[in-house]
Amino acid sequence: MSFVLDALVTMAWLFEDESTKYTDAVLHKLESEDALVPDLWLYEVANVLVIGERNKRITEANSRRFAALLSELPIRVVEIAKGALWGNVLVLAREHRLSAYDAAYLELAMKEGLPIATQDKALRKASKQAGTVVI
Repeated sequence: MSFVLDALVTMAWLFEDESTKYTDAVLHKLESEDALVPDLWLYEVANVLVIGERNKRITEANSRRFAALLSELPIRVVEIAKGALWGNVLVLAREHRLSAYDAAYLELAMKEGLPIATQDKALRKASKQAGTVVI
């Protein structure tokens, strides 16, 4: 089975102070399942890495190592179609008072009929309201 993975959970794998039993369990799920992410996930992860480097939270070497490790995990990047972005994503963002970024994760989970792994409170609430299972 697959699930949709958000960037917040992903980045908790890098920063020990953000890691929880939940994020560790999601990482463990990738041993037997694959994750889907909207293509914006790549930019979100890259942005957190570069900001982490600038703020001296991580080194460039740690950033490269983490990116390489992510590349080895069964995470499939799904392109967000323009029609979905201008349509369903904006509708979900408006209806549930989400950022367009979070709405993209919800839209992907709904489109694929998959559960979603997130720690974001607003996205968890919106997912439940939309009938999407939250891991």
